[in-house]
Amino acid sequence: MATSVAPQPTPLVRSFTCPSCGGAIAQRTGGWAQTIVCPQCGAVLDADDASLRILQAAEQRERIRPLLPLGTRGTLSGVLYEVTGFQRRQIVVDGVAYHWNEYLLFNPWHGFRYLSEYGGHWNEIEVLKRQPVTRVTGGRPAAQLEGQLFKHFQTADAETVYVLGEFPWEIRYGDRAQTQDYISPPRLLSAELTGEEQTWSLGTYRTADEMRRAFPDVKGLPSPTGVFANQPSPYAGRAKRLWTTWVLLVLGLIGMLVVNQLFAARTLLLSERYVYDKAAFAGDSTVSGAFVTPVFTATGRPSNIEIAIESDVDQDWMYLNIALVDVARGSAREFGREISYYSGRDSDGSWSEGSRRDRVRIPAVPAGEYYLRVEPEGGDIGRIGGAPVQYSLTVRRDVPNMGFYAIAFLVLLLPPVFGGIASASFEGRRWAESDYASSSGSDDGE
Repeated sequence: MATSVAPQPTPLVRSFTCPSCGGAIAQRTGGWAQTIVCPQCGAVLDADDASLRILQAAEQRERIRPLLPLGTRGTLSGVLYEVTGFQRRQIVVDGVAYHWNEYLLFNPWHGFRYLSEYGGHWNEIEVLKRQPVTRVTGGRPAAQLEGQLFKHFQTADAETVYVLGEFPWEIRYGDRAQTQDYISPPRLLSAELTGEEQTWSLGTYRTADEMRRAFPDVKGLPSPTGVFANQPSPYAGRAKRLWTTWVLLVLGLIGMLVVNQLFAARTLLLSERYVYDKAAFAGDSTVSGAFVTPVFTATGRPSNIEIAIESDVDQDWMYLNIALVDVARGSAREFGREISYYSGRDSDGSWSEGSRRDRVRIPAVPAGEYYLRVEPEGGDIGRIGGAPVQYSLTVRRDVPNMGFYAIAFLVLLLPPVFGGIASASFEGRRWAESDYASSSGSDDGE
C-alpha cells in the first residue's frame, strides 16, 4: 500500500494597519510575536497591544531590500520555514563600519530558526539552551561545547541599524550588544551580552549552493567573497593526506633505490689511460689527435653505459669530443665533456674551481659491440710552461643513476609543499579578519 507524506501546514497570516503610517502589516507568527516592525515606515510596534502601540517611531532613513524578502519560504534540514523578520547589524573597527544581515525564520510546529549572511557567506543558527565552558588555551580565550574546542575569533560591539518584520523579543533600532565569536569550522559559537543577560548561539556554515537549493524561488543570491570566520577550508585534511601519500611514495622510491643498488651489474667494459700532448700536433693541420679505443662488448638487457673521465689537468682545460659507436649498426651517440681545474691564493685565502673528474651516462644502450672515438682538445697543454695531460677513460655497464632518484624525490615533494602553502594562505586570510590579525581589518558577523 502506497504511503503519502503529509504536506507542511501553512501558517495563518493576519493583517493589521500600522498606527504610524496607515500601511498594511501582515502578522505571520501569531501569538509568538512581541514586536512588529512596519515594512512601510519602520515604526516598531508592540504586538501584545491590541492597538499596536508604537514602541519606537520611524527612525530608519534607508530602505533595504533583504535577499530573502519577508514571507519567503524555504526548506532547511527538511523543515519548511517562512522568513518573518530581518535585521541588519554592524560593528565599527578603526572607524570603518562592517555590517551583516540576520533573518528570522518561523514554522508553527518547529519554532524559530535563524540565518545570518555576510558577503554571500551564510550560517544557520540555533539558540543554545546549554552553556558552553569558556577558558584560556594557549594564551587566548576559547570555549568548549560537547567536547569540541572553539578558538576565540573576535569580540565587538554590535548595533542594530535596520529592522523589518516581527520578532519574539522586544527589538528596537539602535539596540546594542557585545558579541564574542569562537570558531571551529564549519561551526561558529557566539555569545551576546546585553546588560546582565548572556545568550549563546551555534551557527553552522551553509554554502551559497545550499541556500539556493533551500530557497529555490529566490533569484540572485550572491556568491561568497573572501574567507569567512567559520568557512570550511577546501584544503582541510588535504595537506595531511598529501604528506601521507608522499611518505608512502618516498618509501617506495627508497625501496626501488635499494633494489637498484643491490642488483645493478656495474660491469666494467673498458679501462684505458691516455696522454694528451698538444705540442705533438703543433704545425700539422692534418693530424687531429683523434683515436679509437679497443672494442668492448655490452651484454644483457638494454641498460645505461657510464663513461668516467679522470685527469691530472692543472691550471688548464681539456675538452673531449666523444662518440659511442655501435660496430654492427655503424651508428654513433656523440657528446662532449670539458675538464678544467684552476687554483690559487688571494686576500681571501685559497681558492679553486673546476674538477679533474667528470662522468656521463648514456641511457638504454642495447647489447652489442662498441668502441669510443675520442678527439681531445686543450689550452696550453704541452706548450711552453704547460705539461702533457694524463687522463683515463673507464666504461661501465648498468650503473645506478642517483640523479633520477633525487629528481623524483623533489617532484614528489611538490604537491604536499604547495598544498601546505595553499592551506596556510587560506587560514591566513581567515585570521586576517579576527582580533589576532597583524592588521586591524575586521568584518565578523554572527
